[in-house]
Amino acid sequence: MHSAGLVLHPRRDSAAAVEAVLGWAGNRGIEILGIADEIVRLKCAAIGVTSEELGSRSDLLVSLGGDGTMLRAMRLADGQRAPVLGVNLGKLGFLAEVDVPDLPGALSAIDGNEFTVEPRLAVDAELAGKRVTAFNDIAVVRVPGDGSAVVAVRVNGQPFVSYSADAVIVATPTGSTAYSFSAGGPITSPSVEALLVTPAAPHSAYSRGVVLSVHDTVALEVLPTSGRLAVEVDGQVAGYVSPGDRLDLRGRPSAARVVRLGMTTFYQRARRKLRLTDSAEIPQDGDH
Repeated sequence: MHSAGLVLHPRRDSAAAVEAVLGWAGNRGIEILGIADEIVRLKCAAIGVTSEELGSRSDLLVSLGGDGTMLRAMRLADGQRAPVLGVNLGKLGFLAEVDVPDLPGALSAIDGNEFTVEPRLAVDAELAGKRVTAFNDIAVVRVPGDGSAVVAVRVNGQPFVSYSADAVIVATPTGSTAYSFSAGGPITSPSVEALLVTPAAPHSAYSRGVVLSVHDTVALEVLPTSGRLAVEVDGQVAGYVSPGDRLDLRGRPSAARVVRLGMTTFYQRARRKLRLTDSAEIPQDGDH
C-alpha cells in the first residue's frame, strides 16, 4: 500500500481514529490523503486533496464514522481501484468492519494482503437530466400534504405491479437492512445481485415487495392520482417527481468494494446489529 484516503464524519469526533491511522502510516512511509475542507478542522497531517483525487489516488479508503459516512466513501470509491474499510465511530455501524482500537491491526492486515473484498451493487437513476447513484436505496416518498405515492413498477418495459403507499423503495442488498428492512423488506446477503422493491405503509390491494434480477430494467411511473414525491437517494432528497413523471433505474454490480477481514459473517452482523431473535416457541440451548 502506497497511499490511503480518509473519509470523515462531518460532525462526529474522529481525532483518535485519525491519529491511529497517521501513527500507523508514519512508521511505514505510507501517504495519508484527506478531503481538504474535512481535514482542516482536525489540523491533521494528512495531505489535502479534492473528492475526485481522493478516490483516484488512494489504494485504500478508510471511512471514519457510521453507515452514512461509509456510503459516502463507497460513492467516492465508485469505479476506482480502492476498496473501502469501514471504521465504526457510531452505535449501529452495520457496514463497518472494525472499531477504533482494532484499526492499526486491520491496516497491517490489509497492507499484508490478508483480507477479502465484497463487491457492492449500486443502483443508478436519471433525475432532472443527471445521474444519481445509491448504494443503499432510491425511494420515491410522499411529501406531507401532497397525497400518497401512487406508483406503477415496470420491469423490462412491461407493467408489473402498482402501489399506493407512503413510499416505494428500490434497494440494493446493501440497503436491505436499512429503509427497506424497516418497511418490511427481506434481509438480503450482499453477495446476491438483485434489486428489492418494497412499499412503505402500503394501502393498496397488493402490498408485498418484489425481488428483481439486477439484469432487469426497472421504471417507476408516478400515476395521475399520486401526489408530488420526493426522490431520496441514500436518504438524502435529490429532487422531486410529479404525476406523469417516470424514473428509470438500473442496477450496477461491483460498483464499489468493501474490505472484509474475516472477523464476522454478514449473517452474524445482521443478527447482532438488528437484534434478531428466535421465536419464543423455539427452545433455547439447555431448555426442555
